[in-house]
Amino acid sequence: MTNLQNKLMISNKTLQDINDFLLDENNPLIKEFLKVVEKFGTPEQINKKASDARQIDNLMGQLREKNSPYVQDLEWLIEQKEKGAFIKLEDYYKKVLGDKYESTTFKDDFAVTLELSALQYFPHFMAEVRLAIERQELLPGRYIRVRKMKEQVEDNDILAVAAAMSIIGASYVETLDTKGTDGSNIHLGGPATITGYFGGVGQPNSHALKWLDEFLYYYTTYGIRQVLNVNPGTVLLGYFMHKIGIDIEFKISVYMGNDNPYGVLWTLMTAKLFSREDGTSSLIGFNFANSVNNETIELSAIPRKAFGLEDVVRFEHHIVETWKSIVIQPYDRRDELVEVAQKVKNISAKHEGANVDVDPTREHPSDILDYFLDKSYILEEGLMDALELNFMDRHDAIKSTANALIGKGIPVIAAQNLH
Repeated sequence: MTNLQNKLMISNKTLQDINDFLLDENNPLIKEFLKVVEKFGTPEQINKKASDARQIDNLMGQLREKNSPYVQDLEWLIEQKEKGAFIKLEDYYKKVLGDKYESTTFKDDFAVTLELSALQYFPHFMAEVRLAIERQELLPGRYIRVRKMKEQVEDNDILAVAAAMSIIGASYVETLDTKGTDGSNIHLGGPATITGYFGGVGQPNSHALKWLDEFLYYYTTYGIRQVLNVNPGTVLLGYFMHKIGIDIEFKISVYMGNDNPYGVLWTLMTAKLFSREDGTSSLIGFNFANSVNNETIELSAIPRKAFGLEDVVRFEHHIVETWKSIVIQPYDRRDELVEVAQKVKNISAKHEGANVDVDPTREHPSDILDYFLDKSYILEEGLMDALELNFMDRHDAIKSTANALIGKGIPVIAAQNLH
């Protein structure tokens, strides 16, 4: 058996062949990649533009120039933060544990990030903020966004959310418009052809380079650093960008299908190959497919640790899902999370729907297809209040998960500038 295992070794010649290919000045794939990058400047210039763009003063300044009503909300948010209106994490732990707090030993190395998906509209976030203050609850430490980029530029959501995340100390991910459903695959339409998108299909031909161009635009213009990644080609371009010095970060979507330890090994192995000398990678997280069990998560942690990526790459796990259009319901992985979170580090608990006893009672249960609705359609159909309620239900689901974890002595990562 040892002799068979030895045959898996990647030879130095094979690695040299790959390096020779990547460094060939006549390589058209690399030349086209660099051509797009050079439109925006050197990596140092690109990072400087992004750093300047994401400064809170710059974001607020742009909102003021546009006379955005969101300025007042953000100024109020800053005021609430500065006066300590939000519950502190330790006080929340005491609130949950009561008399058991003093005797509870927290597993500090196994803190779980509280994650909400998707934050589509800034006013929904502000409603959550007010509720968190009123009830003395936690805001998540991580938000995922799936709204059309161009649409949120039009109503200044992109600026307001960027400013809000900076204020509260939460990470967030944007989903670029070049993701397949933009018409890049001429043979696929909407939900009627959804099976055609399986496996990350949807960025064919030159669209990987268009994704690259789109990322660099939003990175340098709005400071957007973390984006969703759904296709092997754009994942590789994300590695390339980081390797040459551009500080991109991305997470891989559930649609890529990391649903077994060997798929995860493939993902992590490529991240390792293109990591920087300091061990960092542009891959900062990926969603497991919904079908993974705890054994798969535990096995996946082995190569992640072996490659020095345990603190770099977050395992993002769906705890609840939208009631409609994505999984067979009821779907509730909370008990499994509490079990595996005591063994596997750097996990994110993602909440995309309500608790399973709540969603079916709603007149408009959460639906993954709502992510693809235009804002104009939502307003015309009078759906905005229903979508806000779905969003607030996700907040409640996060609270249930946080309480379950804390009850087992597992810390949680909430909005770090508030709690």
